[in-house]
Amino acid sequence: MSAKFDRRLIPERPSLEFEGRLRSQGFPTIAGIDEAGRGALAGPVSAAAVVLDLHRADLIEIYEEVRDSKELTERQRERLAALIRVTAHSWGVGFASASEIDRIGIASATRRAAGRALRKLEQRPSALLIDGIKLPGITLYQATLIKGDSRSLSIAAASILAKTARDRLLRNLDRRFPAYDFTRNKGYGTAAHLEAIQNAGPSSIHRKTFEPVRSWYLKHLQPQLV
Repeated sequence: MSAKFDRRLIPERPSLEFEGRLRSQGFPTIAGIDEAGRGALAGPVSAAAVVLDLHRADLIEIYEEVRDSKELTERQRERLAALIRVTAHSWGVGFASASEIDRIGIASATRRAAGRALRKLEQRPSALLIDGIKLPGITLYQATLIKGDSRSLSIAAASILAKTARDRLLRNLDRRFPAYDFTRNKGYGTAAHLEAIQNAGPSSIHRKTFEPVRSWYLKHLQPQLV
């Protein structure tokens, strides 16, 4: 059994401590990776990879304002996402669809989205800082941080890009599936969203292996399930 993470290790704000450690070990280019949407009932899981330009004078603005995306308002995230895209050395966002999640599981789908984000970087990094997961098949050095989005500035920046990209996609999907109010809930299981699933049934972008979507299918379409 793994030891429980000591939350006293979480600093007031994410820093460049871990990026500095890796650079001192001979890894000059570090990408932070984080995901968004693992717990949603609908839509894809997203992941972002960000290589911060540590030599930019305006990096101080990112250092002072970037946090774990969950600690920011939607307006703050959107503003910071634009700043990160302009000031980062390189960045990429990847997705894995609801059907992929149902087929291979959320953990594997999250890794797939992260791999896709990594492949979109303009320059291959020498090391990765990742929030909570490992990427199999990637030969780069990987350092996994528990609560990495609260401890590493690169991971926190990635969390913002992953979250804002996914939110934007869900707002667009709301136009195709207006019954579920994806603009408001972003696919998560709010009371109104759960009620919409029961009244209208799941959409084609709902995750059939997630409860209570799975139970709805078992109740209404059990003979057709494989």
